[in-house]
Amino acid sequence: MNKRVKFRPLNGIILLDKGKDISSNRALQNMRFLYQAEKAGHTGALDPLATGLLPICFGEATKFSQFLLDADKTYQVTAKLGERTTTSDAEGEIVETRDVTVTAEQVIAEALKFKGVSDQQPSIYSALKYEGKPLYYYARKGIDVPRPIRQITVYELSVDAIEFPYVTMTIACSKGTYIRTIVDDLGENLGCGAHVTELRRTQISGFDSAHMKTQAEFEQLSAEQRDDLIESCDAGILHIPLLTLPPDLTDRLRQGQRFVLPEQDSGLYRVYAEQENIFLGIVEIDDKKVVRAKRLLNTAKSLNEL
Repeated sequence: MNKRVKFRPLNGIILLDKGKDISSNRALQNMRFLYQAEKAGHTGALDPLATGLLPICFGEATKFSQFLLDADKTYQVTAKLGERTTTSDAEGEIVETRDVTVTAEQVIAEALKFKGVSDQQPSIYSALKYEGKPLYYYARKGIDVPRPIRQITVYELSVDAIEFPYVTMTIACSKGTYIRTIVDDLGENLGCGAHVTELRRTQISGFDSAHMKTQAEFEQLSAEQRDDLIESCDAGILHIPLLTLPPDLTDRLRQGQRFVLPEQDSGLYRVYAEQENIFLGIVEIDDKKVVRAKRLLNTAKSLNEL
């Protein structure tokens, strides 16, 4: 009879280098089992085709995963010109083939046009939901449904290599940006079609690829070494402005009370106890300067103890 795994109350974040051909949820469950963590969640799915940075949150850190979903991200993508697919990536069926007659200069010029603010219509094969079901559910049934047009921002875009028919780019972008759609649109603008063959996430605000490890690398470590790699619960939200509170307001916040900070701008803040420098959670200050708890840790322990 197999010995039952005893899960433990871990809190914090690890940086997984997700492999190819595995779902984000499967990767999450593998790491949860490896760490024997009671509770775990990831911070934005990567397609099975995609690899790279996938922060895994344990315990209390899962409360802040939504704020990582909203963070800016950076990807390296390789596109194949001359072929358009149903899903805009290599997992779909080829629906159109065209000759590639463009020059490297034309590719670079068209790619750079995506920098800045623009409107984007997500792929019908995206996970966005319509009437409670993801768009890809309807796509696989051949049902056409409305797709929202969203405003995105491409902060930086560089063309790293061109070896026709392949083009490799690095794209730093805002939340909700679909790289597959950028590649598909680039192919249409060039008149030859294109789809994604390789996609790798290299950065999320607060984290980069320098500190991530593959599942195999985690497995090669001792349990103590793995635990040493757990980052604090606030590690992924350092892009949110900082707010410190004196002891009296710290107590009021912990008790669920609201209070006013007349000099503070409205918006989200990651908040700390001024006297102990303990991370408390995230608050929101409205236009009337009223401070409301958004997500708070349910413990008064320090981050080191978490």
